[in-house]
Amino acid sequence: MGNERWDFDKKAASWDKNPGRVSLANDIAEAISAQNILSPDMDILEFGCGTGLLTLRLRPLVRSVTGVDSSQGMLGVLKAKIEDQNVIGVKIELLDPAKGDILEGSYHAVVCSMTLHHIRQTGLLIDQFYRITAPRGYLFIADLDSEGGEFHGDNDTVFHGGFDRTKLRGTLTEAGFEDIRDTTAANVEKRVAGGDTRSFSVFLMSARKRE
Repeated sequence: MGNERWDFDKKAASWDKNPGRVSLANDIAEAISAQNILSPDMDILEFGCGTGLLTLRLRPLVRSVTGVDSSQGMLGVLKAKIEDQNVIGVKIELLDPAKGDILEGSYHAVVCSMTLHHIRQTGLLIDQFYRITAPRGYLFIADLDSEGGEFHGDNDTVFHGGFDRTKLRGTLTEAGFEDIRDTTAANVEKRVAGGDTRSFSVFLMSARKRE
């Protein structure tokens, strides 16, 4: 993701110190768990895993989690957590689709949390998600509802001001997913330009591969 990768590298060490990020990861993990889809015999991939706030919460629900991110700094923080906490069943991989890197493997579920709005060509990435999802496997996307670009004060690394759920459902359908459902996973209170506080809703959309 070009300069964006370096931006996240610089933020990695202090990333988890933001209580809002920790709370949001907890809310999204709870929303995914409430779907009653994940099970101990599943191997899943989290795209855009960052420091592993969500990765480590999903790990007890499945057999293994592969965390993928384009930031070496973020993955370094996650690696340290894995070692410090003696976590097993978590693998990490440095990968950047913007540089032509391709997702490989086959997973019972793919998770993409608060990352899709940083991806310029979302349709191409969703096609990759479909390809690596095992037959009848699942995709979980958590991201912002359409918000006009206020959530991030600096939008240099942001390509979408949230997503319209209906349009995203259409993109998933075109990719080959079915049984698409969405729910509101969290609401985030955040100060925006001008000093006002605004509430941003975060959805969880789940879908199943047809084949």
